[in-house]
Amino acid sequence: MTDTPIEKPRGRDLGLPFDGIPGPNNAITDVPGLRVGYATIDRPSPDSTRWAKTGVTAILPRGFDHEPRPVWAGYHALNGNGEMTGTHWIQDGGYFVGPLCITNSHGVGRTHHAAVRWMIEHYAERWHHHHLWAMPVVAETYDGVLNDINGLHVCEEDALSAIRSAQDGPIAEGNVGGGNGMICYEYKGGTGTSSRRVEVDGDTYTLGTLVQANHGIRDWWQVLGVPIGRQLASDHRIPALDSERGSIIVVLATDAPMMPHQLQRLARRAALGIGRGGTPGGNNSGDIFIALSTANSRPMPQFAAAHQTFEHLNDECFDPFYLAAVESTDEAIVNAMLAAEDTPTQRPGGYTCKAICPETLSRLVLGRQGDLAMAT
Repeated sequence: MTDTPIEKPRGRDLGLPFDGIPGPNNAITDVPGLRVGYATIDRPSPDSTRWAKTGVTAILPRGFDHEPRPVWAGYHALNGNGEMTGTHWIQDGGYFVGPLCITNSHGVGRTHHAAVRWMIEHYAERWHHHHLWAMPVVAETYDGVLNDINGLHVCEEDALSAIRSAQDGPIAEGNVGGGNGMICYEYKGGTGTSSRRVEVDGDTYTLGTLVQANHGIRDWWQVLGVPIGRQLASDHRIPALDSERGSIIVVLATDAPMMPHQLQRLARRAALGIGRGGTPGGNNSGDIFIALSTANSRPMPQFAAAHQTFEHLNDECFDPFYLAAVESTDEAIVNAMLAAEDTPTQRPGGYTCKAICPETLSRLVLGRQGDLAMAT
């Protein structure tokens, strides 16, 4: 099942003038064949003293195809205070196989175990008859302010539920999946997505982005160049959030044919995307990005021919993709914050992490841009 929280306006619904042309759903699922699923945990801890508010987000780049096939990838860590499994092989081999999951910092192990189990079962014909290893990608951000993170509430069944529920089309944002307990610029953060269409030599490709936004402090926050955080400096502050203690995971996906080293360069551009929102990439923030391409589908190397061919774009065509990565990352973060819902704190208790008011954000951004237009 895919979570369906209260529907709230996204950035473009408010008239925020984000650049670029999105796909039909303005989501990472605009990339053909890619699916996203969630397991959202929202319940009291067993002793009823704390609240479990966390979850798992699962991305299946090749959907439920029963034949395991490499997904070409590259990654970049702007600030490595976090985890993303499988990156050593992505660095050397240029690909991964299976799901890509995002959860909280203490849920990586169980989520990874579940993803391996799913691969063994889903690709049973290959795994039962050959010596294959499973190395799914699992990333995390810390949700210990809003979630009883030390209660270790993410279990194998949650991760399996997220994987099995993956779907295409429109997807939920905000307090869903791994983003359920996350905070962004001291407002409620979470899961957000966006996409862009890119044309190259008569062909149209899609670049889609999904973020788990859990980063930044209030004074840094900007939207479309407007210093929102400074104008809302005293709005619902929580004492524990006076310094950077979050992280952000950015997943960039495309159907454009790209080589692994090109995808690594693309992943770096997510840093410019989060920078548009104002963060400098704080010391305590795990800002880790992965870019993947679903093009060049082929059997795993163990079952492929000795001689291989690989279609890829000329590097000279990449500037529009770089821009799309920056724009869609920036927009996905705003969408995550707009979709989020108010959440009580766990440590420290007694506070509420408020979601940004859509009307307030719209008024501040559009009003400031109107003032600048009149001044010129």
